[in-house]
Amino acid sequence: MSARMLPVPEGLDGMRVDAGLAKLLGLSRTVVAELAASGDVLVDGRPVGKSDRLTSGGVLEVTLPEPDAPLEVVAEPVDGLKVIHDDDDIVVVDKPVGVAVHPSPGWTGPTVVAGLASMGLRISTSGAAERQGVVHRLDAGTTGVMVVAKSEHAYTVLKRAFKERTVDKGYHALVQGHPDPIRGTIDAPIDRHPRHDYKFAVVAGGRASVTHYEVIEAFRAASLVDVKLETGRTHQIRVHFSALRHPCAGDLTYGADPVLARKLGLSRQWLHARTLGFAHPADGRHVEFTSEYPADLAAALDVLRAES
Repeated sequence: MSARMLPVPEGLDGMRVDAGLAKLLGLSRTVVAELAASGDVLVDGRPVGKSDRLTSGGVLEVTLPEPDAPLEVVAEPVDGLKVIHDDDDIVVVDKPVGVAVHPSPGWTGPTVVAGLASMGLRISTSGAAERQGVVHRLDAGTTGVMVVAKSEHAYTVLKRAFKERTVDKGYHALVQGHPDPIRGTIDAPIDRHPRHDYKFAVVAGGRASVTHYEVIEAFRAASLVDVKLETGRTHQIRVHFSALRHPCAGDLTYGADPVLARKLGLSRQWLHARTLGFAHPADGRHVEFTSEYPADLAAALDVLRAES
């Protein structure tokens, strides 16, 4: 166990203990709640609960558990993982559904990095041990194109490109109903959901999040939308369209209609990373890669087109 003492900054004045410490220390609110319940969160020497309020200038003392040992990447073949492009600096893959990008606590399923290791592909050693070479991520339930760095130079260049928003990230999403207008921008901050730690939500004071969209095909009950991300927050597309009351079809976590999901044969959100374009780290030339719809998403569109 290790203890940290620090003053409560003005920006956290009046905030709940669990929300404030999650922002300050980068912990989940669930972890903070567990620490508070164990008496490991003190303000001015007195234990506080997760729902107590912070006061700026107070002295915060948090006893943190020792970090877990680094997660190990074990080479393991991944069904459906396809290599679209491979050179000395990058490998571009088509990620199937049900595959995480890298190992994480609580995830026991297949990962992209394990699949690449099983193919004998060398990737960058930059980054945490379990996510070496990873410069961006897709949800396990989201399919499509992504890039992994093979060289250390590529890792540095691509991480900077994603941070500076010079990467063109194009998605297709099937959303319920009909967005109005059919072309627009969603500019709404995103942060952890105030009540459900596993979800995100549009929250005042959250991280700036911008999504551009255009309807490219309309059906009776849903719309196929082309989406361009200006930022890359966790669950951004899912959260933004849910906030508009047009959740991704099949996305029960964010309010999708289960009846429509069953009708379309969807067991996950209809969301696909369609294109990815960026300056190649070796010579700066623009490259772009495309991923075709997987079978379950294509079949859902067939159902909608047949009834329209």
